[in-house]
Amino acid sequence: MEWLNYHHLLYFWTVARSGGVARASEELRLTQATVSAQLKSLEQALGEKLFRKAGRRLALTDTGKLVFRYADEIFSLGQEMMGTLKGRPEGRLARLTVGIADVMPKLVAYQLIEPALLLKDAYRIICREGTNEELLPSLAAHDIDVVLTDAPVEPAINVKAFHHLLGECDVLLFASARLAAKYRRGFPRSLDGAPFLLPTRNTTSRRSLDQWFDHENIQPKIIAEFEDSALLMVFGQQGVGIFVAPSVIKNEVEKKYDVKVIGQVGNVRERFFAVSLDRKLRHPAVLAISNAARERLTD
Repeated sequence: MEWLNYHHLLYFWTVARSGGVARASEELRLTQATVSAQLKSLEQALGEKLFRKAGRRLALTDTGKLVFRYADEIFSLGQEMMGTLKGRPEGRLARLTVGIADVMPKLVAYQLIEPALLLKDAYRIICREGTNEELLPSLAAHDIDVVLTDAPVEPAINVKAFHHLLGECDVLLFASARLAAKYRRGFPRSLDGAPFLLPTRNTTSRRSLDQWFDHENIQPKIIAEFEDSALLMVFGQQGVGIFVAPSVIKNEVEKKYDVKVIGQVGNVRERFFAVSLDRKLRHPAVLAISNAARERLTD
């Protein structure tokens, strides 16, 4: 039987988590030379390179990503074991790893995931953000259980997965109280030349907005574009420009960001999907998300 040196694995795991040998050596209280030597020993034992140079940084190779996933599970289990032995009653929780498209409003993501937190059989929820192009390969590698996004899987992304419609709703325009009062008068014609904060052009919501602008003959003054919806709303909170958000989180957006509704974006609808490797959803926590979403996220 081949045995793995878990000290070497720990050093690798720490380097991967911290982003480099220098930071890992500080955390481990070892010299950089010692950490580098242990990494080399692990690579020799496995017969694979785990890191590659990416400018001044180290990046995981494909094998490195695979080893990191196992290492993360191994050391997480170890931490849970110690917690159980010290008297924590909950023991080990089953896991649900959720990929969240960065264009999805975080308030919507929470509403979608919350039912999984309320299950009788508790789950530890692990959330990972990124683009569909980044998340779907992880789904295919079984590193993620489900991806929550605003669009179906595009054929250009070479991943065999299935999208499940969770719900849809109207899209509203929000702004600070001052801007809302100014542009509410004569809406939507008042929006011609108005300052806007928009999602980037590669998103479904942006394409829908652009079509609506064309239909209404509106030329927005685009102040900034964002991949991250939460950052977009922070700018909107400061009165920089007008932004859109799904109607199902209207109350939460107004309260959290201290903004007001200007009006509705025509007949544009925001849609939400769960993407999985299964044609039919089976994971109990994902089923809880799907079932609750059809009630919560439809207006």
